[in-house]
Order: sequence, then structure tokens, then C-alpha cells
Amino acid sequence: MRSPHPIFTHPILQLLEKCKTLQTLNQVHAQMITTGLALHTYPLSRLLFFSSSLAFSYALSIFNQTVNPTVFLYNTLISSFCNKKQHIHIAFSLYNRILTHTTFKPNSHTFPSLFKACGLHPWLDHGRALHAHVLKFVEPSYDHFVQASLLNYYANYGKLDVARYLFDEITQPDLAAWNSILASYARIASCVSSEDDIVNLSLEVFHLFHEMQNSEVRPNEVTLVALIGACANLAAVRQGAWAHVYVLKNYLRLNRYVGTALIEMYSKCGYLELAYQLFDKLPQKDTLCYNAMIGGLAIHGHGNRALSLYEKMKLEGIPPDDVTFIVTMFACSHVGLVEEGCKIFESIEEVYKFELKVEHYGCLIDLLGRAGRVKEAEKKVRKMPMKPNAVLWRSLLGAARIHGHLEVGKIALKHLSELEPETSGSYVLLSNMYASIDRWDDVKRLRKLMKDQQVNKMPGKSLLDIGGATHEFHAGDKTHPSSLEIYLKLEEMNKQLQNYGYKPRTNEVLFDIEEEEKEDALSYHSERLAIAYALLVCDSSAPIRIIKNLRVCGDCHSSAKIISVIYGREIIVRDRNRFHHFKDGSCSCLDYW
Repeated sequence: MRSPHPIFTHPILQLLEKCKTLQTLNQVHAQMITTGLALHTYPLSRLLFFSSSLAFSYALSIFNQTVNPTVFLYNTLISSFCNKKQHIHIAFSLYNRILTHTTFKPNSHTFPSLFKACGLHPWLDHGRALHAHVLKFVEPSYDHFVQASLLNYYANYGKLDVARYLFDEITQPDLAAWNSILASYARIASCVSSEDDIVNLSLEVFHLFHEMQNSEVRPNEVTLVALIGACANLAAVRQGAWAHVYVLKNYLRLNRYVGTALIEMYSKCGYLELAYQLFDKLPQKDTLCYNAMIGGLAIHGHGNRALSLYEKMKLEGIPPDDVTFIVTMFACSHVGLVEEGCKIFESIEEVYKFELKVEHYGCLIDLLGRAGRVKEAEKKVRKMPMKPNAVLWRSLLGAARIHGHLEVGKIALKHLSELEPETSGSYVLLSNMYASIDRWDDVKRLRKLMKDQQVNKMPGKSLLDIGGATHEFHAGDKTHPSSLEIYLKLEEMNKQLQNYGYKPRTNEVLFDIEEEEKEDALSYHSERLAIAYALLVCDSSAPIRIIKNLRVCGDCHSSAKIISVIYGREIIVRDRNRFHHFKDGSCSCLDYW
């Protein structure tokens, strides 16, 4: 076995790694000049690499004084400058110098860092030109790192179909390629708002992972982060727990990235205490870990615990980021900690010197609106320094609906119909307001407006996982194989509710029909059907876990509390906003949702 050339292990190069200031770097640089090391490409590349992290102008000065720098040196500096957003333009300037050189041409090591830089605004459009350069300058069998960087670029650019085409063209994808395509699907699934898109993208992660298992490539931590993220989106706790066991059995590192993904997965699947145990045991916790745990506590209605964890995070010197403020304010919003949430909002700019974003204002509006301070919330919207988005107007509309501010609701709907003309939820919220005060003509007018603008109401559905099989229910649904038994159970449940003194909230029904018909309509909601089936087939000692794609209606919320007492069962419902834990006649949200 040949020993490495002495130049690669020279003691001066080891000193470079210990340089923490420009002054010490100057001293090592001087030694490199006197010993002649600075005349050799590899030592010079190390000097450029370390100097670029301390003082980019110094690194550029060294490079510009180098006689006949090689493409290798160009690549070293391009890669370093691409790691900092403010220096990306210098990286592209260096790349242009390669292109205009009489004998040089870029190689497979030139492109990965440039494609990574193209994932950031305003460099997105440059990636397509770079792709053309790859085809021009690199051999057809270009290496897998270039392919992986291309996949990532197109996925960031929103061209997942192109990324998938590039992946499918690779005859034997290596780990980098598999991770790139898996991470691309997982990342886009976390950004889209359509439930169908989230489900389809997450299922594709499952499919790709299955294909990867059939190949000779072994998954690593990056692979598992994408898979666990898909499990969280689908509330597939069995598959998520399998992934957790896979990490442990295969001696993969339970690092903060895998840990954060597992915390989010267990939280979103309704297993909050498992998430907290995992969080507690992580040896290293960063901002992302804390964000995931605070967010988990928030969606389960544990606002005070979330706030305590936020304070602990600050005491331990872990810096908050934009997401930290959002999840902590969300936690405050869902339990009525208005003053605490407002203090966090004020601290974003005053204490932490962060620029306030529309998402922060969205949390503030939600916080005030849920607390009934609807007029104050509306004033905040009007005084915002940026244009309010649809999420913000929807929060205001929801608050107006809950607290009966009809005029504010109409204003919010006007803006929403301009921003999201095809979204049905906003029309339904205002219809609910009109129905609750028996303004049926206005309900009909809104329905006609929806029909004229071809806005279709999203149907509510509830999912129930039993033994690994998912059962889907829609309102009034009779397609389930056990439909007869389910409706008989519903009749029994309704009689038990009546005996308990339960009064249906018929103002939730958006049709001008008789009271008895309204009561029937409410009893056939999708979550009621799911509960009935669960009572028929589930183990009596296990909680009933249901996922609802829309906000739980007030009547189903009230009835679920009573059903939990009558049948002695814990019922856990995840709606589009949060979790509701129904037990012994009360809900974890304390009717504040």
C-alpha cells in the first residue's frame, strides 16, 4: 500500500485547521510561502478554503495573485463562496472566468455548489443555463453528485416532474440520488396546502423507499428523515415507529435531524408523550428540535408547557428563529394566553431584532381573534406594513364567525374571494354565520355565488386506522361494508346522548329545513360514523384515533365529549388545525378552539 505524498500531511496544513482569526491565518500563510508550500495546488486549495471562511476578501486576494490557477482552485473558491448568500455573485463571477479562459472548462466538481446556490432567490433562473453547461462540458456519464445537485435544483425550482425524470434516467442510483429524490418529495409535501397533494407526495416517498430497499443501496440518516416526514404527513404511526426501530437496529445515528423528524411524527400522529420522551433523551438539541417539540405541544393544546419550553430554550442559550416565534404564538393562541403571545410578538423586533413577517402578523391576528378581540385584530390587519395574505384574512373570518362579527366577516370574505376565488372554506364560514342567525336568503345567495364562480365545497372526511387498515368515512356515507351495523350503532349513540340530556346544535346546519331533519344531518357527520365504527370493532381499552380533514364542527365537538363519558372511551381527533383529546366529558382544548 502506497503511503500518501508528504505534501498532503504536512504539519503546516494541520495548523491551518486551527486558525480562528485572520492574524493566525496570516502567520501560517507566511510559513507556507517560506517553505514553498504555497506553490503547490493542494496546500493552496486548503489555504483558500480556510481563508474564505475568515475573510473572503483575503481569500480572493490570494487567488488573484496566484500564477496560472487550476480549475481545481477555481472550484475550491466557488464552493466556499456558494455557502454564503452574500458571496454567491462572486462565485458566479469566478465561474465566468473559467468559461472565458482559453484552455479551461468546468468539470463535474464545478457544478454541485453552483446548483445549490441556484436554489436561492434571485439565482433560481441561472440553474437552467447551468444545466445546459453540464450537457455541453461534462461527459454524458457525469457523476452522481452532479445528478443529485440537478435533482435538488429542479425540486427547489418547483419542477418535481423534471427532477423525477432525471432520477428515472439514472440506471443505478446511488445513495446521493436516492436521498435527493426522496428529500425532494418530502420537502414539497411540507410546502403545499392541498391535502390531496400532501397525501400523494407522501405516498410516493413510501413507494420510492420500497424501491430503494429492493436495490443494493442502504438507507442512511438523510433517507430516514424523508421517510419519517412522510409518515408524519399521513399520520402513519406504525410505519413511523418501524422507521424509528430501523434507525436503532441498524446503528444509524439518532442525530438532531432524525430526532426532530421523529418528534414531529409522533406529535402529528397523536403520541405527544412519546415525542416528549424522545426530545428529553436527545443528547444534542438545537433550534429545530425545540421548534418541533413546542409545535407538538401547541397542536395538542398544551400552551403553558409550550411556553415553559420556550423559556427553557432561551435560558439554555439556544437562539430562537422565525419558526420558534410562530409555533410559540400558535400555542398561546389555542389556550387563550393573549398577553403572553402579544409579548412574544413585540419581542421579535424589539429584543431579537428580527424583521416582522406576514406569518408573525398572522399569529397575532389569530391570537386576538380567538380571544374575541376581533375589532382590534381588524385594526392590526389594516395597519400592517405588508399586504395581508389569505391565511391572515381566513383567521379574521374564522374569528368573526365564532364571535358573531358579521360585518368584519363580510370584509374578510371580500378579500379572500379576490386572493383565493376557488377556495370554498371561506364561503362556508360566512354561510355558517348567516345560518346561525337564520338569514337563509343570504345563505342561498352565497351558495349561488359559489355555483356561479364554480367553487366546490371540500367534502368533510374522517379517517380511522384499525390494525394497519385505513377506513374512510364521509357525511351520510353508506358505502362501508359494515354500513348497516354502523348506522344501528349510531341510533344507539343518539338515544344514549338524548338520555344524557344532550341538545343538538342545529344552528350548525346550513340548510333551511325542519329541526328534526337538522338533528339527523348532524348525527351523520363523518366523525360520528368513524366513532360508531370504532366502538364496534376497536379494543375497549385503546383510545379511538380519528383524523378529520376539516375543522371539527361545534355539534360533533359537544357530542364527542359526552360519548367519551357514556362509553368510557378516550377519543383523539386531529382536525385541520389541532388535536382534540376527549376524555371523561371534557376536551383538551377546554372549548377554546
